[in-house]
Amino acid sequence: MSMATKRLKEQTQELIAQFCEGNDAAFGKLYDLYIQILYAYGSKITQDQELLKDCIHDVFVKVYMKRNEKNSINNFASYLLISLKNRILDEFRRKTFTSEDAVENFEYCFSTSDVECDYLNREHQNLQNTQVAFLMEHLTRRQRQAITLYYIEQRKYDEICDIMQMNYHSVRNLMHRGMLKLRAAAM
Repeated sequence: MSMATKRLKEQTQELIAQFCEGNDAAFGKLYDLYIQILYAYGSKITQDQELLKDCIHDVFVKVYMKRNEKNSINNFASYLLISLKNRILDEFRRKTFTSEDAVENFEYCFSTSDVECDYLNREHQNLQNTQVAFLMEHLTRRQRQAITLYYIEQRKYDEICDIMQMNYHSVRNLMHRGMLKLRAAAM
């Protein structure tokens, strides 16, 4: 779990506790924390923005009305996402059964991407970027430059030699020593 996710979870737990004690400002902060996440998730389920806004509003009204039960929720973010999905599906069902259109004509607007997987992938990528930045701090300026040119910019050794104004063997030695430092720092 990344630091940002852990911080969000801790902040959420504190706000839920305050909200359950009657602090309406804490409810507003919970709303601000999760509105964009819910909107992004709901947009993957439906393209109807007004329906989505109404469903998000309904989810938060439900949370507000049942504030005494919220202290027992282990993962508030999952609770909100599942509640939103169920609310949207309820609206789809209601529209389907009250519509004069044939069921076959009703289009579901589900996205093939999974919001939770996307979120976890972004968190993993952020963690890796942070780790690489930390490890790169252990290198000298020249080693950092050579490794960046080779691995990030994908330059050939000949190009690196020209850019750094060094001979081929010196660049190779610089890269080798830099990689050894990175391995040692990673251990």
